[in-house]
Amino acid sequence: MLIDTHIHLDAAEFDGSRDSVLIDARTAGVGAFVVPAVDRESFHRVTALVAANRDIYPALGIHPLFTAAATQGDLEVLEHELGRTKCVAVGEIGLDHFVEEADREQQLRFFVAQLRIAQRFQLPVILHLRRAQDAVLKQLRQHAVCGGIAHAFNGSRQQADAFIKLGFKLGFGGAMSFEGSQRIRRLATELPLDSIVLETDAPDMAPAWGQGRPNVPANIARYARILAELRGLPVEEVIRATGANARAALPGLGASGGTP
Repeated sequence: MLIDTHIHLDAAEFDGSRDSVLIDARTAGVGAFVVPAVDRESFHRVTALVAANRDIYPALGIHPLFTAAATQGDLEVLEHELGRTKCVAVGEIGLDHFVEEADREQQLRFFVAQLRIAQRFQLPVILHLRRAQDAVLKQLRQHAVCGGIAHAFNGSRQQADAFIKLGFKLGFGGAMSFEGSQRIRRLATELPLDSIVLETDAPDMAPAWGQGRPNVPANIARYARILAELRGLPVEEVIRATGANARAALPGLGASGGTP
């Protein structure tokens, strides 16, 4: 089955359409949705979605671009929630070196703290690493975790191999739909298939055919077809492989989720 390993279903863009968006995605063959939190305020929104949907799986964490307003108390709340919620990962966490005005020292403090939390709970992590692949790798080597997913991977082949060596799968999505995204498309073609998972990052990262509109999880079916075309494989093989990869990266996909 198709698994969307990164979708912000709690986002305000889906207010008023969330049910229909989920129905469309399920009709397209999506069987599981991993919803990462971004800050303390989103923890309850994510867990509420999980309570109402058996195919939604939570990850809780503080996104690097939300660390500026975060406090030590938020980390304590995160630990409390992880202790009572069956999460598949700690996330979305990491570093963002694209936004120049972001406080990198604060990002780093929260990233390291959350890696340590992931260690304590023996959970994989969902990584944000925009323009920060090497800095993230440095911390992963110092604070080993149970693997996870490098979300929206856009690094070099050497960096990709480094994440894979550390036990991570690499997230690919809408960027593959742009013919001008040669590096992404080349990586999607050349990397071992067992290193790739599919994701939408909806409502963000809209594909080439959806510019100007919120991205939706049903698009993951087209991403699978694009990946299959790039690699010269049957789409069914890509769906099977990326689904197995997602479950390998996030073992809790077979053990949590919401209620029927």
